[in-house]
Amino acid sequence: MSEPVVTDIQQFEAPFGRKVLLQDVAHESGLKLMRIRIREGTRFTILDIDAATAREWSEAMREWAAANAADGGGDSDRGE
Repeated sequence: MSEPVVTDIQQFEAPFGRKVLLQDVAHESGLKLMRIRIREGTRFTILDIDAATAREWSEAMREWAAANAADGGGDSDRGE
């Protein structure tokens, strides 16, 4: 079995010095996943999720962001 094809989608910085990298992971079998890599110093957290999970997660994040945008959680307040 060959290694999957991994393509970077987007990279950004999160509060407290974390770095987030989103990647498209395409397996030879046709399985496609989104890989979420969160770097905190020397520690990495890696999650591979399917499209249904990504959709559900993004909807929950969008709702949370909309509800909390007025609380000062915008781009200028990264907690660093």
